[in-house]
Amino acid sequence: MAPSSTITPQTLSAADAATYIGMSQSYLAASRRTGVIAGRTPAPKFIRIGRTIRYRKTELDVWLNNHQDLEFTGQS
Repeated sequence: MAPSSTITPQTLSAADAATYIGMSQSYLAASRRTGVIAGRTPAPKFIRIGRTIRYRKTELDVWLNNHQDLEFTGQS
């Protein structure tokens, strides 16, 4: 019997990516369609393979790090 190994995926589906970053699938879908809009948080980078959308976990981590909590913004 061969030893079992765990494969860690490098990419996530849109549903898994949304869960991972704490946003909705509709946010990710809308941001893929609209691109960068002034005054709105840009979406993480994604990969299109045919009709399939995938998100690299490393890119999601970069996106999360770029949107860290602010100590005080002066707004509520």
